[in-house]
Amino acid sequence: MQDRYLYLARHGEATPDENELTSAGRRQAELLGKRLEGVPLTAVHHGPLPRAAQTARLVGEQLGEVALRESDAAGDYVPYVPEREELPAAFADTMVARLAWVTAEERARGAELARQAVRDFTGPVEEGDAPRHELVVTHAFLVAWLVRAAMDAPAWRWMGLNQGNAALTVIRYAADRPASVLVLNDMSHLPEDLRWTGFPPPLRAPC
Repeated sequence: MQDRYLYLARHGEATPDENELTSAGRRQAELLGKRLEGVPLTAVHHGPLPRAAQTARLVGEQLGEVALRESDAAGDYVPYVPEREELPAAFADTMVARLAWVTAEERARGAELARQAVRDFTGPVEEGDAPRHELVVTHAFLVAWLVRAAMDAPAWRWMGLNQGNAALTVIRYAADRPASVLVLNDMSHLPEDLRWTGFPPPLRAPC
């Protein structure tokens, strides 16, 4: 088996209707691509929505001959809706209320897509003679879900993990050790005025 290095990035900043990237979002995507220029990526997976697809295309333009692959599993969905009894009593009501809008149909589809994402994007690879490096351009919820899974945290704990637009997370999967989160929500490739978009203001740390 060979190691897998999974690079995760939330899409760039989108317009209010989320149909395309803003000028800042396009610049974020380009800078993310430049950050990854030296990485031997074999594929750039992306969700089907315009903001993810456009981000992936702009990243890909910086990388050269790397295949872009659309995947429903990299899309925008709620990966897991916890039951009240799973949650710490002190804030169970608040967290349940936050996801009250998720319908039963969306809940089932999100759970299936989350399982598919784990199957498709995580774990060491069985074929090849070198480590595999892949990028997934996706949305905040899936990045949180995969980080939670890598840390073997309770399923509900994806809630509360936030990602900035075009921020980079890297997870290593090896056959002989647990998954390692090597980089988390890194924005060092972005100038100060392009950092922290996608975070609610109270969660933006000064840097």
